[in-house]
Amino acid sequence: MSDYAADFSLPVQVEQIQQLLPHRYPFLLVDRVIELEPDTRVVALKNVTINEPFFQGHFPGHPVMPGVLIVEAMAQTAGLLTQISSRMKGNQGSPLFYLAKIDNARFTFPVVPGDQLRLEVTLKRLMRGMGLFMARTVVDGKEVASCELMCAARSDK
Repeated sequence: MSDYAADFSLPVQVEQIQQLLPHRYPFLLVDRVIELEPDTRVVALKNVTINEPFFQGHFPGHPVMPGVLIVEAMAQTAGLLTQISSRMKGNQGSPLFYLAKIDNARFTFPVVPGDQLRLEVTLKRLMRGMGLFMARTVVDGKEVASCELMCAARSDK
């Protein structure tokens, strides 16, 4: 492994995550990477607090994390899998991927302040600038959301 790979010992903290993803507050939805099998799977964490800006309107008196943001957190975790895997091989990183498709999204329990999301993402296939990922989110051992994500590498016009 390259010297750069040593920079990605687990856990990967938020400061390193910010070097890998373009997202920033309030839209960076991954706090830490705790497990990684390069090019295969990743597990990350997101701590949900009442201070999240979306809770002001979703919903007053009954705060629930929007499902689309849970999906976004899973997509960011998929991005971390590709970025860290690429850098562990000595590359400067893979191209930026955009979310292209979401299939079979399911939300089985609400996510509320105080929950810790365990974001589990597995790469199913990577070919011709497209990645297909299986993603699920778990809180306290219970699956709260799952989906298939397709991401496409950014093509400069």
